[in-house]
Amino acid sequence: MATNSNEIDNNFLTLSLSFPPPPVVAPPPPPPPPPSSRRPRKRKRTLKSETIPPPYPWATNHRAKVHSLNMLRLNQISTITGEVQCRRCDRKYEIGFDLCDKFAQIGSFILANKELMHQRAPSIWMNPIYLNCKFCEQENSVKPIIASKKKSINWVFLLLGQFIGCCTLDQLKYFCKHNEIHRTGAKDRVLYQTYLSLCRQLDNTGPFYY
Repeated sequence: MATNSNEIDNNFLTLSLSFPPPPVVAPPPPPPPPPSSRRPRKRKRTLKSETIPPPYPWATNHRAKVHSLNMLRLNQISTITGEVQCRRCDRKYEIGFDLCDKFAQIGSFILANKELMHQRAPSIWMNPIYLNCKFCEQENSVKPIIASKKKSINWVFLLLGQFIGCCTLDQLKYFCKHNEIHRTGAKDRVLYQTYLSLCRQLDNTGPFYY
């Protein structure tokens, strides 16, 4: 029997509606971008100036550099002052050292013991003897106040009082860095180099070479 075109279309439509529509497939995600071959930029370090306002009359305008004895005499500087604090009563005050007298004592000590040091600081430098407090009168209780900023450390005062051993290794390395001194090794070696370098700055004719 012949089937007209309307019946075929209806049958096809009925057959099509009996099946579920095909699932919708999401397109694949785009591939990740290739890793950049450019390295992240490093921030430029701000270089510190070698010149600074002199923190003391006996200091130069260069970091960790002091004037010579001759220059200090010309400027009539004979007493080196610095701040100290008692470990017992916590009182802070200022004391002064006679420049020529104290420096002569250190020079004599180095001349007499240099060969025995073997380029290492002796015990008296590593473990400084503190002063007696003028307020509570406790013995071996007054230690120097060392500036928190390395550029402001009172190097001549620490030298004359034989207090440089109170500095941290980092502070000693700062001094050596700005005086072009090899600064690796144990603290006793770096401390020895600091003592002799400071003495050479004050008097480059003395027995202060390695």
